[in-house]
Amino acid sequence: MMVIDMNEFLGIILYVSLIVLVIIFIVLGIRLIGTLKKIDNVIDDVNNKMDKVNGVFDIIDKTTDYASSISDKIIGAITGFIGALIRRKKGNDEDE
Repeated sequence: MMVIDMNEFLGIILYVSLIVLVIIFIVLGIRLIGTLKKIDNVIDDVNNKMDKVNGVFDIIDKTTDYASSISDKIIGAITGFIGALIRRKKGNDEDE
């Protein structure tokens, strides 16, 4: 009958558990790399879609800037016209 010393038995258990842990970490690492590749593909897809949407938003931004400048010019002209009428009316009232 073979007698195993307690120190040898604990050493064997320690080595076996370390080997199992290394294998588990390798498997987890491989799965993590696969997951990161999938996440990278999703991020690239989102970036491509955002680039397409950014073009539309640029067009909308330029259009609203143009409409705002036109409305500012129209409001400025109307304000100037009303101001001229008020000045002319004040001038006529002072003459009398």
